Amino acid sequence: MPELLSAAQMRAIEEAAITAGTVTGLELMERAGAGVVEAILQEWPEFAAGERTASILCGPGNNGGDGFVIARLLQDRGWRVTCHLLGDAGRLPPDARTNHDRWVAQGACFPLNERSAGTIKSMPDVVVDALFGTGLTRPVEGDAEFVLGNLDTIRAEFGVRCVSVDVPSGMCSDSGRSLGCCPKVDLTVSFHTEKIAHRLDNADICCGKVVVKDIGLARTEQSDERAGHVWMVEPPDPATLSKRTDGHKYTEGHALILSGGPGRTGAARLAARGALRVGAGLVTLGVPPLAQSEVAAHVTAIMQTPIADADTLAELLWDTRLNALCLGPGLGTGTAQRALIEAVLPLARPVVLDADALSLFRDAPGDLFDLCHDRVVLTPHGGEFARLFPDLADRLTANPSRGPAYSRVDATRAAAERAGCTVLYKGASTVIAAPGGRCSIHSAQYDRRAPWLATAGSGDVLAGFITGLMARSMGPMQASETATWLHTECALSFGPALIAEDIPEQIPKVFAALGM
Repeated sequence: MPELLSAAQMRAIEEAAITAGTVTGLELMERAGAGVVEAILQEWPEFAAGERTASILCGPGNNGGDGFVIARLLQDRGWRVTCHLLGDAGRLPPDARTNHDRWVAQGACFPLNERSAGTIKSMPDVVVDALFGTGLTRPVEGDAEFVLGNLDTIRAEFGVRCVSVDVPSGMCSDSGRSLGCCPKVDLTVSFHTEKIAHRLDNADICCGKVVVKDIGLARTEQSDERAGHVWMVEPPDPATLSKRTDGHKYTEGHALILSGGPGRTGAARLAARGALRVGAGLVTLGVPPLAQSEVAAHVTAIMQTPIADADTLAELLWDTRLNALCLGPGLGTGTAQRALIEAVLPLARPVVLDADALSLFRDAPGDLFDLCHDRVVLTPHGGEFARLFPDLADRLTANPSRGPAYSRVDATRAAAERAGCTVLYKGASTVIAAPGGRCSIHSAQYDRRAPWLATAGSGDVLAGFITGLMARSMGPMQASETATWLHTECALSFGPALIAEDIPEQIPKVFAALGM
């Protein structure tokens, strides 16, 4: 899985290369500027011919230095370019000052202020935002805020192409959150790797399209176990999903999914269908006796067994072939349902707790955390996360006064440590974290947007996918990552008008596309 870097991690990689003498800061700046120009011409090939115009907004740090390189390289291609500098050139970092002086030797540089917005409204072909990038630590205000605010207008009303260097200025590169203001751009050019912000929250709306350009930095050796590093979930290895040629149904695991009572069995049936489709050898629904006829009318390959209470469940679990459990979808939120969870968790089996299983502990989340262990997966959406981890949720909703702002990565990691288990924080950017710091992001953004997953029962199918994969002996983290990717891929395979029942039925097509 590719690594997503924080601003500090990217700075450390650059500084290590400079210190080692393999590259200079000026060389990195030149490569970055060349990468942006290359990305612009790749995105809009028509700009390679004819006289074109650009306005470059340069900030007071090294991002501004990249902007001066871009200005010089575009002018060398015959473009008419104007530069606007925020702040005093005398206070620029050394490499940025060198590139400022190189630009001034061949073109004009104007102060960035409210009058700059008027210049931009002369409708250049491209506006390049090289104001702050990954270095922003405080809210954007004053002249920069005014000019950035105008970018949205000229882009939306006049079709001017807007390009950001690293991240749109005003976006915290570690959280994707806005520090004061954040324009929406057409293209964002990052270097070496994507940054964490590119895959969190509503980053795709602000970033437009993200392109990564190589600037010649060495790749670090990947290790999923390194605390502090974040990885982007990618398609699973088909070998991890294929079934053994010499196996049988029990070698692929037996998942038990508990159902609610009469009129509340649909969610558990969706989860069970998901577990079966993803490859669990057997799937059994544990059903209250009064709901058995309802369930029997809807299932065939899925089995069912009566579970009247926690004692019945505990007796059933003497069968160790029931090797993964899912509790929560449509379960109910009474004392009897809480007793079911309290009967299961001490057995240390792989368990997915979703929906009602999380809401049952809203008044005493510590009671749940005391029962959890490292083979448990919690799958909260935003509301459930806020009920289990109210202090973390409050930090996420507070307006950040500085950067790096508190992020979904920070919150999910803290939640996993507190609960002592894997936490899958659902959303368009789903963050998955395990105790110890391992963390990944699954991004249903950009070309993987799947808004039709916002449908009743979708989360129940995801819980079933995770359960089925854990029954097949995947660990909690790998099962969560794989299930989340498959969940989105099924939605993309089906397309608009998706309902939850459609999701598991896309698995055969998705598996075939993976080469299985």
